[in-house]
Amino acid sequence: MKHYAPWEKAFERISTPFENFIHAQTTSGLVLIFVTILALLFANTPLVEFYTHLIHTNITFNVGDWKISHSIQHWINDGLMAIFFFMVGLEIKREVLIGELSTLKVATLPILSAIGGMVLPALIYLSINEGTPSANGWGIPMATDIAFAISALVLLGNRVSPALVTFLVALAIVDDLGAVLVIALFYTNEINILALFLSGLSFITMIALNRFGIRAILPYFIVGLSLWFFMLESGIHATIAGVLAAMTIPSKAKLAPLTFTHSIKNLLDEYDNYPIATDNTIHDKQKAILRNIQDKIDAVGSPATKLERELHLPVSLLVIPIFALCNAGITIDLSSLDSTLNSPTALGVIFGLVFGKVLGIAGVAWLAIKLKIATLPTNSTMKQIFGVAFLGGIGFTMSIFVADLAFVGNETLIYQAKISILLASLTSGLIGYFWLKLTPSAA
Repeated sequence: MKHYAPWEKAFERISTPFENFIHAQTTSGLVLIFVTILALLFANTPLVEFYTHLIHTNITFNVGDWKISHSIQHWINDGLMAIFFFMVGLEIKREVLIGELSTLKVATLPILSAIGGMVLPALIYLSINEGTPSANGWGIPMATDIAFAISALVLLGNRVSPALVTFLVALAIVDDLGAVLVIALFYTNEINILALFLSGLSFITMIALNRFGIRAILPYFIVGLSLWFFMLESGIHATIAGVLAAMTIPSKAKLAPLTFTHSIKNLLDEYDNYPIATDNTIHDKQKAILRNIQDKIDAVGSPATKLERELHLPVSLLVIPIFALCNAGITIDLSSLDSTLNSPTALGVIFGLVFGKVLGIAGVAWLAIKLKIATLPTNSTMKQIFGVAFLGGIGFTMSIFVADLAFVGNETLIYQAKISILLASLTSGLIGYFWLKLTPSAA
C-alpha cells in the first residue's frame, strides 16, 4: 500500500508544469524549516566559531594575473542565488506567456494585490525609519517567500480551493518581479560602465541565439556565465543576470501539438507492425522508431520548460536551503533582545510584514472587487483572501537577501533585520495558516 505525506497526497495526480512547481515549492518550504532551525542551532551553540569561520572562508579563482576572491557566503549570495533568480525568471516568463498572468481577467487581482502588498509595507517601514541610518531597509518587508507561503496553503488540503492557491502563486510571482526591480534599481552602488556594457553585450548575444533558433542549452549557459560575471563586476547585483538570462531561453515548442500527435500515432503504428520476439527483444528498426519518438517529445517541449522542470528540485532542495544555512544563522543575544526588537529597523520590518502585507494585499483586493475591476478566485471568500494576505507576510528568503544588500557592512542593522524577519515571518505564517484552517470554505 502506498503512503503519502500530506502535501504529496494533495497532489498525487499532478502532472502539469504549474502543479509540479507547487509540489517543488512545498518541498522547499519543509526543507527550509529544518535548515533554518539547523542554522540557528549552529549559531547559538559551541559550534558557532566553526560555523562563522566556515561561511567566511575565502575561495579564490586565479587565471594568470586575474584573480577573484570572495567568502563562501558571498559566493552563495552572488553566485548560487543567481540560479534561484534564473528559476524566478523562468517562472515569471511562463506565467506571463501561458500561465495565470497571461490573461488580464485572471491576472488583475493578484497583480493589484501584489503591488499593494509591496508599497504599503515599504511605506510603513519608511514612516518608522525615516531620517535614521536604517531607512535604506525599506525593501525588506516588501518580499514574500513563495516556498513557505505555498507550503502553508497546500498543507491545508481541501480547505482552500485550487483557484486560491493559483492566486497566491501569481501574487508571489509578481512580488518576486517587484523584488528583482527593487534590487536592480535601488540596491546598486557604484556602476562600472565597461562591465555593464559587456553584460549588455552578453544579454544581446543570448537574445540573438534565441532569434536564430538555437535551442541547445550549452551556448546559453556559456554566454549566461559571462553575463553573470560582467554583472558581478558592474556593481549591479549579479543575481539580476539570472533573471535576464531566463528571459532569453526559448519558450516556444519546435513542433506544433497537432503535428506531434499525428507523428506519434504514425510512429507507434509502424512500431507495432514488427512482430514481438519470444525473448521480448526489439528489432533494430523499432529502436530507431523509439529514438524518433523521443526526438518528437523533445521537439514538442521547449528549452525553458525543460530547464524549469529539471531545476525545480535542485533549487528547492539545495540552492535555497544552502542560502538559508549561511544566512539564517543568527546568534541571539537574549539580554539585548528587548532593545533589538524595539529598534526602528525591527519595528519597521515587523509592522511591515505582519500588518503592511495584510492591509496592502487584502485591502487592495477588497477595493478592486468592490470597484468591479477584478473578481474573487473561484470558490473563495474575502475572509480567505485575508488569510492568504497573512501568508504573504512570510518574507524570509527574499527579505534576508534584501537585508544583506541594504545594510552592507553594518552587522548591527543586519542582526536587527534578520531577527525581526524570522519573528514576523513566523507570526504571519501561523496566523495565516490557522486563520484559513478555521475559515469555512466557499465550496
